[in-house]
Amino acid sequence: LCRGGLAERLYRLQNRERSAISFWRHQCISDAKTASDKSGVLTVKILEMFEECTIQVAICQQLEQSPAMLSSEDVVINAGEPILKVLFARETAAHLKSRPQDVIHIYPPWQKLLLRNADVPVIMHTYFSQKVLLSDHSETREKSYGLTKMLIRKNITSLAQTFSLDDPDDELHQESSDNQVSCAPQIHNNCDSKQHPLARSAVNDSLLEMVESQGAVGWREAQVRVVIQRVYCLPAREGYRSHVQGNKPLSAIPIINSDPPNVRLCLLVQDAYGMFSEVQLQSLTFADDIEQYCRRWEGKFCCLAGMKILQRTTRGRALGLFSLIDSLWPPVVPVKVAGQSQASEMMTTNLPPPSFCYILTAQSGEIHVEVDEEEQISNLYQPPAVHGLKEILQINGCNERCSFWAQVLYLRLQTKHSVPINQREILLFVTDSTLQNVVHMIPKVVAVSVAASCVLSTEITEALSVASRLVFFKDVLWGNGRIICVERTVLLLQKPLLYSAAGADLSELTGPVRLDELDSTTQANSICAVKGTVVGVNESTAFSWPTCDRCGNGKLELCPQDRGLLYCSQCSEVVISPVLKMQLEVFLSCPSRSQSTVKVKVWHEISFGLFVLINMLLSLQSYEVQSVLGKEVGLLNCYVHSVTSHPNCVALEEIVLL
Repeated sequence: LCRGGLAERLYRLQNRERSAISFWRHQCISDAKTASDKSGVLTVKILEMFEECTIQVAICQQLEQSPAMLSSEDVVINAGEPILKVLFARETAAHLKSRPQDVIHIYPPWQKLLLRNADVPVIMHTYFSQKVLLSDHSETREKSYGLTKMLIRKNITSLAQTFSLDDPDDELHQESSDNQVSCAPQIHNNCDSKQHPLARSAVNDSLLEMVESQGAVGWREAQVRVVIQRVYCLPAREGYRSHVQGNKPLSAIPIINSDPPNVRLCLLVQDAYGMFSEVQLQSLTFADDIEQYCRRWEGKFCCLAGMKILQRTTRGRALGLFSLIDSLWPPVVPVKVAGQSQASEMMTTNLPPPSFCYILTAQSGEIHVEVDEEEQISNLYQPPAVHGLKEILQINGCNERCSFWAQVLYLRLQTKHSVPINQREILLFVTDSTLQNVVHMIPKVVAVSVAASCVLSTEITEALSVASRLVFFKDVLWGNGRIICVERTVLLLQKPLLYSAAGADLSELTGPVRLDELDSTTQANSICAVKGTVVGVNESTAFSWPTCDRCGNGKLELCPQDRGLLYCSQCSEVVISPVLKMQLEVFLSCPSRSQSTVKVKVWHEISFGLFVLINMLLSLQSYEVQSVLGKEVGLLNCYVHSVTSHPNCVALEEIVLL
């Protein structure tokens, strides 16, 4: 909002108005005074009620100031007393829960509007209204009626009729008993129109119209029909805080943790007018069901009912959400345009991208989403366009959503000690045939950062901990030379059937994987292959330890029966042939990086490339460093810790690929 502008002033005025109403209602509860003690109070009895343009209209008869403890039968209606038409805003009507025969006190500053050619005055500004509980009999009636559903006639006025637009298909102006909607929500397990005829008559195809007509406190029996564009999981948090704030994703549930993360199933839906909304459904203990939800629901129509608005978010406050929306814009088919007839649909290229999005959730304890899984895929659905990694690396842009298949070769948890372990990023090093077949200028392996806010299923984490797998990365974020898995990114093992390859080469790798050799272009936090000559050994940091040859336990004990043998507490057996592991730093002279000092840390597993060297250094007796110097080292797979220019040094760590 522009500072000092009309919109900002109106926004502040509405906030003050809502606060004044809340304080007044709180004061009424604690105030012992009756209406007769206060001046200017208008007392009316409701005769008839209906709804029009989201306003509840009550036909009332004005009463004389009467004691509050009179029963409803004692309130005599005089035929000579004036008839009034009282307008209640949706929020006020929801608070009063009034019915015919109820007595209402309307406190100042109410206003009376006299219309030309109309005999019935209109009472407006009724925010400060209170229903009068007259007697014990009336209270009993109130409690019994509170459990039943009351129907209010709803006069639907067509905008096409109001603005004289010719729309032969628009017959919504006709009043019918079918257009009655419930005054109180009804709990149900789905919104099947066959089971709920009232809901069938109120199906809408516009999210914005539903929000404006039903309000933020919760939709009633009315439904809106939308298309599910994406299914994903978000970390479950207190309230809605799951969007990306600015350029920095919020901290979230642990990715690698012994405890299962608590996540929430979410839908990104789009209506017939092209408007998007994020629907947050029930919480899931595991995210393992996300694959079947994606397969069964994406592209299908669904009906939303009983929703309430958590937040209206904008592009500046939810970059992650809108980067996903932008990847689905413009629509693949022409969409309806608000305020125009069905015959005059605009082309999709002329539509501006959405600037806001409503975050919706279901009412507590109720299920309000029904997906028609048997229906065909909607023409409005846009499946992820799958590209090769080579093509993605050549995309010019920032915060672009993209999808690809890739072979995961190595994963590593970032070791920033200032960040808790459950909030650290994971680095996945991946490749595909488009990278392995290139000769130069493009890396053969790229790093994918998995942010802490990205929900990974247990199936993914367990699969990647034991072997290299082909993983589908759906809706990752590409920008500034990085591929990042953020909120609303989904990683799958199963191949989706609907996702188009867009001409990309998605053939699986057949031969051995090749890494880029260490050279002047190698950057930190990457993996590469190293070969060179040993020119030095850091003896002060070298150490070795025995491990069990069966389970790999590195904490062996002396055997109680024979102190000369080692004992494994995990296997409960004596270790006859322990495996020696070690950590050691060697300095290499590499032709590809002749001006740099290359330091390689070798630890844990014995390297095949340094087999002879390790055997020498692991000798239980003393060893001669001079016998190691000058040895040629073959291609070692290494992780690049750092690359510095002052001093000119490259710090590497030997790794084992999946």
